[in-house]
Amino acid sequence: MVDLSRLRVLRAVVATGSIRASAASLGYTPSAVSQHLAALQRETGLQLFERAGRGIQPTEAGLILAAEADLLFEAVGRLERVAGDLRTGRLGSLSIGYFGSAGGPWLAPTVAVLRSEFPDLRLDLLLTEFEPGEPDIDIFVEETGAEHPGPVDVRRLADDPYVAVVREDDPLAGRAEVPLADLAERHWVDNDFREGPCRRVVLDACAKTGFSPRFVVETHDYPTAISFVGTGIGLTVLPTLGIRELPDGLATVPIVSPTPVRHINVAVKKSRAAHPAALRVVEVLEGLVRGARV
Repeated sequence: MVDLSRLRVLRAVVATGSIRASAASLGYTPSAVSQHLAALQRETGLQLFERAGRGIQPTEAGLILAAEADLLFEAVGRLERVAGDLRTGRLGSLSIGYFGSAGGPWLAPTVAVLRSEFPDLRLDLLLTEFEPGEPDIDIFVEETGAEHPGPVDVRRLADDPYVAVVREDDPLAGRAEVPLADLAERHWVDNDFREGPCRRVVLDACAKTGFSPRFVVETHDYPTAISFVGTGIGLTVLPTLGIRELPDGLATVPIVSPTPVRHINVAVKKSRAAHPAALRVVEVLEGLVRGARV
């Protein structure tokens, strides 16, 4: 193996044309430079310099080897920059899992920050409601009795209370809050595609109150359910975060006694916990939650 430090000396001597000048630029003594050159000649089996008066000049082999060394040190420089980028999270990839109602208010601004601060980082986004997986970072709704898979660090992001969405001409619309029991005889519009943790929160709260919701229409997402409320078919109950822009003619009413609440967590794989971009994701998410006061 050719010693890189000796190649660096070779480049310096060829560039300056002088052992003394190259020694000064490298912080070596002239004797040390001469020793490096002699060792490099032995390693390569080439005569790299020849006498020229009281000095030396590179041979053709010395010039060619120095030119090739330039390419090598450019590659080494790129490697060092890549290593630095990896340490700071500017290269590589990061996968983020999320659920539907977190996508607009939280995921979009988080990705915008990452694209600005880590432009070379590849982001893989996974809607885990439909594509279960184990992303590096997972924004998820806590499920009673279930643990998040894999070695992860989990922290609470937000407590998201449920509200009733009703028409403005509904008697409930003018109330500051409504006990959950008052909704027992009302017609409900379902809004979840499966019996997942978000729906389970509502059903469990209703069960504790002593009734099961009377679903008259089954829809699979919050916007569709809200549109059905506008027709007067019934009301729908959903988490606050699930409401983007409420259409005209509709209102929300906080539910109490009890208030159904879903707990939203973020899990970060332990192997990625120190990654600068992963740390930034959690920081941005927590800032968004504080700003939204969810």
